[in-house]
Amino acid sequence: MKRRAPFFRRHSLVLVLSAILAVLLLLYGRSNHRTHVGTLLGNAIADWLGALVLVVLTKYFYETGSAESRRPHPHLHVRLGRFAVRHSLTLVLLATGAGWVIAYATHDVDSKWGAVLGNIVSQWTQIIGLVLITKYAWEVRSK
Repeated sequence: MKRRAPFFRRHSLVLVLSAILAVLLLLYGRSNHRTHVGTLLGNAIADWLGALVLVVLTKYFYETGSAESRRPHPHLHVRLGRFAVRHSLTLVLLATGAGWVIAYATHDVDSKWGAVLGNIVSQWTQIIGLVLITKYAWEVRSK
């Protein structure tokens, strides 16, 4: 019988990305957002959050035609509806992206966290774009 890998080994990528994001959030919370370091930390939060989102969402959601998405379980289509399952990754990204847009729209863009929210909205747009583009375009020897 094959032994299951330890928890950290099975989830190390998510745990490491989460730890990096937590450190960045703590550092940004204590920094001056009007300095180069503060701006860098704010941008880094959006970038690392985007990386974490890609790792987590592609574990659980599907996008038909996207090379980065795993294949849906064949029996799941019957229970949930073909469209929702086949495009769940895009649907989740759009729904959460709408939440980030609302949060950004309600904050002062010149405030410390307003700038970070703007970066997150930008990152979400890039992620949605990559998911949709990789459905129809590819690069030789790239995964």
